Amino acid sequence: MRKIGLIGGMSFESTAVYYRLINEMVRERLGGFASADLLLHSLNFAEIVDMQKAGRWDLAAEHLAGSARALKTAGAECVLICTNTMHLVAPEVQAAVDVPLIHVIDETARALASKGLNHPLLLATRYTMEHGFYSERMKMLGVDVMVPDADDRTDIHNIIFNELCAGTVLDTSRTRAIAMIEKAKAEGADSIILGCTEICLLLDPSGLPLPGVDSTAVHATAAVDFALGHSPAKQAAA
Repeated sequence: MRKIGLIGGMSFESTAVYYRLINEMVRERLGGFASADLLLHSLNFAEIVDMQKAGRWDLAAEHLAGSARALKTAGAECVLICTNTMHLVAPEVQAAVDVPLIHVIDETARALASKGLNHPLLLATRYTMEHGFYSERMKMLGVDVMVPDADDRTDIHNIIFNELCAGTVLDTSRTRAIAMIEKAKAEGADSIILGCTEICLLLDPSGLPLPGVDSTAVHATAAVDFALGHSPAKQAAA
C-alpha cells in the first residue's frame, strides 16, 4: 500500500470526512482490520481564510507548498489538497514536490464523464465559482460549468463559511441550495457538482433534482485507487 499525504484542516469538518471515507474504502477493499497508510498535515484554517480574504494567494501557495514538502519528506507517495478552493494554488503545490498531486477537479471531471454529463451547476465557495481556475480546467477536460447568479453565489458561500465550516447544518440552507439546483435545471444544467468539500454535509448527491457528483467522495476514491495501485494518479498541470 502506498502512503497518502493529506493537506487538511481547511476546514477540519471536511478533512474528517476524507479520513473516514478513505479508511472505510480501504477496509472494504482489503477486508479485516485494514486501514489506510496516510499522513495528515492539518493546517490552521484561520490563517488560510485571512490569506483568502486579503487576496494573498501567493502566501497561501507558499504555505501549502511547504505542507506538501513536509508530507513528502515524511514519506507520502502522493498529495491531496483536501479543499476545492485551494486548488487555485495547485500548480505551485505540485511544483514543490516530485510525487503526484491528485487533483480534485480532474477527478470530478472523470466522474461526470463516466455518467455522460458535461453541463453541471457548480456549488462552491465564491473563490471557486468566480476566480476562473475551476471552470477553465473543467473546460479543458470537456465540461462546461454553470455557476449560480450573484445572489445565489453569495448565499452558498455564506452557507459554507458561516455554517458548514463551523459544523452547523440547517434545513433552511438545504432548502435554499435545492432551490438553486431547481433553477439551474430549468436553465439547462444536466448535473450538480458539490464543489466544496463541506457541501456533502448538507446535500446527499443521490437525492437531488439532478444527478450529483460529490467532489469529496471522488477525491477520496482516487486516493484509495492510487494507494492500492488500481489507478495511477496524474500530476496536476503546471
